[in-house]
Amino acid sequence: MLDRSVAILDAVEGGARTLTRITEATGLTPSTAHRIVKALEAHGFLQLHGGFGYRLGPRLLTLARLALEDLPLRDLAHPALSRLAGSTGESAQLFVRSGDERICVDAAESRRELRTLVPVGAALPLTAGSAGKVFMAWASDLDRDRLIRMARKRTPETPTGSRLREELRQIRDRGWAESSGEREPGVASVSAPVLGHLDVLEAVVSVSGPTIRIGRFRARRYAPAVLQVAAEIRHSLGAA
Repeated sequence: MLDRSVAILDAVEGGARTLTRITEATGLTPSTAHRIVKALEAHGFLQLHGGFGYRLGPRLLTLARLALEDLPLRDLAHPALSRLAGSTGESAQLFVRSGDERICVDAAESRRELRTLVPVGAALPLTAGSAGKVFMAWASDLDRDRLIRMARKRTPETPTGSRLREELRQIRDRGWAESSGEREPGVASVSAPVLGHLDVLEAVVSVSGPTIRIGRFRARRYAPAVLQVAAEIRHSLGAA
């Protein structure tokens, strides 16, 4: 029963699906799929979305929020993340990878009136933005090739294809990434990897703000602070 329920949740993870599409994706019989879908809906794990079918329900969001709040990485990283926001005057975020997305597990907001907001729990693409590029740069060769093939332009500034591949090579060499208007117009960011044992990528720390303050040509001045905080979080993880 649990395996079948998880299969159904996986089937709707990418967006609303009709019962017929859920049955096709999971290989369950129509009667079994219907019975489990209705049970998941009754408990708030699925929600009927008009004529589009079923999508993930609000109870999952609550559980995800509670899980993120109890994440040890979040607790260890938060003091350094707050210092980053304070020293740069911009918003700071901590991301971990989940499949082909990056999840914001902690954030410290800028106090400026014009600022970027990434709520805890937000799922953003791996294939756009500086944090996503760090995840790609530290991925295995096969995974990186797959993600490059997946990449599509979200804005005119989003790098794809050979341009993206070359950027990822440069990011791995210098140890940090920047983006300007690549995921959202008007939003810029600088990111660095948080490396763990044997230099395995554990998370990515970012500072983000409007392009008028960070921008492509100003990004370099933020890099030392982001790299320093990434190193502090790595040290905290090693000491835990």
